[in-house]
Amino acid sequence: MSATNHAPAAAPRPLLELKGLKMHFPVREGIFLRSSKALRAVDGVDLSLGPGETLGLVGESGCGKSTLGRCIARLYKPTAGEVIFEGTDLTLLARGALKPYRRQIQMVFQDPVDSLNSRHTVGQILEEPFVIHGQGRPAERRKRVQELLDHVGMPKGAMEKFPFEFSGGQRQRIGIARAIALSPKLIICDEPVSALDVSIQSQVLNLFMDLQREMGLSYVFIAHNLAVVKHISDRVAIMYLGHIVELADADAIYRHPRHPYTKALLSAIPVPDPARKRGRIVLSGDVPSPIHPPPGCPFHTRCPFVEERCRIEKPELRVAAEGDKTPHRVACHFDL
Repeated sequence: MSATNHAPAAAPRPLLELKGLKMHFPVREGIFLRSSKALRAVDGVDLSLGPGETLGLVGESGCGKSTLGRCIARLYKPTAGEVIFEGTDLTLLARGALKPYRRQIQMVFQDPVDSLNSRHTVGQILEEPFVIHGQGRPAERRKRVQELLDHVGMPKGAMEKFPFEFSGGQRQRIGIARAIALSPKLIICDEPVSALDVSIQSQVLNLFMDLQREMGLSYVFIAHNLAVVKHISDRVAIMYLGHIVELADADAIYRHPRHPYTKALLSAIPVPDPARKRGRIVLSGDVPSPIHPPPGCPFHTRCPFVEERCRIEKPELRVAAEGDKTPHRVACHFDL
């Protein structure tokens, strides 16, 4: 008998795909406030995210990572490109047609003080998503709110209190409870631990990972510190001046960074061993203005390895090596 031929299993469809995504904000100048320039916050990003996966998005302040997160959640309407969620391009949908997708894509913001309504009790804040989407009767919603608070480790009686009565870590737990209330598939985490004490950061990160295991969540986890995303991310994308300059499995990024900017970010992470020294790479100059981005490679004005080609030709995000799970991609002309 001949052996049965089995076709290879098809790769699962990504939960989220970004294709050529751009977000340019008009800059108005002069007496008549005419728009003659644009701030290129996100300038052509291609990314994908699988079900149950965490993608760490890392870069300095002002690189466009938070804007990218808001484009995914359609808090901003992108200037160009596609945001494809479960096969549907969200950029083509009108506001009313987006409502079902609002349930599936939620955000956790950096500052829980600003993201929680100080005039409402915690119970009112967490009940609001159910009211907006017409889910449950009042008694059922209150029961669900208490379950959410228990789920994120909040103390009894929290429902009747106001956000200002809690610590920063507890307020962020309330924000996380609100994000998971409608059982979403994707959560955009916009620097959710950067405003917290280091001792609290690990607790909140562990909560994110526990919820991911229990609910099958996917995360886009935005941070400016590579150390924060190290243990939570499956893959890491490094962003600079509106562009992705490196993308790889998390282990590969930390083990063998290939872009000079990534190397500089990693060199800034403190080493908890006084006998071990890490050579710090100090970048010269400031990040260029996204209103007047440099020609060629966006990093060439600060790169210690710059050559004439870098000033003229923009590098593509190419495959530099085959990773353990996904290819290691880098936007650099050279193999460093």
